[in-house]
Amino acid sequence: MSERLFKTMEVTRNYLLKTINGLDEAIADVQPEGFNNNIHWHIGHILTTAEQFMFGFPKKSTQLPERYLELFGTGTKPADWKEDVPTVGELTAQLQDQLKRMKAIPAESFNEQLKTPFLGQETFGELISFALFHETMHLGQIQAMKRVVAAASVKQ
Repeated sequence: MSERLFKTMEVTRNYLLKTINGLDEAIADVQPEGFNNNIHWHIGHILTTAEQFMFGFPKKSTQLPERYLELFGTGTKPADWKEDVPTVGELTAQLQDQLKRMKAIPAESFNEQLKTPFLGQETFGELISFALFHETMHLGQIQAMKRVVAAASVKQ
């Protein structure tokens, strides 16, 4: 099972990176009508929640600044951002680094029981599967937002 999860992690993350590669920062910061956030937020949210699920951020992982929870955690939104928000380029580099760290997770840890089940997930492997599900949901939002923003700019 772990080999399939590793492959799915890699395919999913590489597709995300391809989707956001070369993305104009101005487009990433547009919040289209009908959406709760912008592309910039989704990118940071994917990074932050994957770090939480897979590496125990912020208690067990110090790879990301703790302020990312305030910027990109569940329930946050760009309208509340004050300053010192990482660029899409910085987040992209962190996503690439995170993928390397994800691929280095020992396969035997996938069978470890979670101390507290999370949304029905009882093992670390199940939690990783959920993290991938979560990432693809947000990837879909990013793709939809890119199309909406592109269509709006053509109309103008």
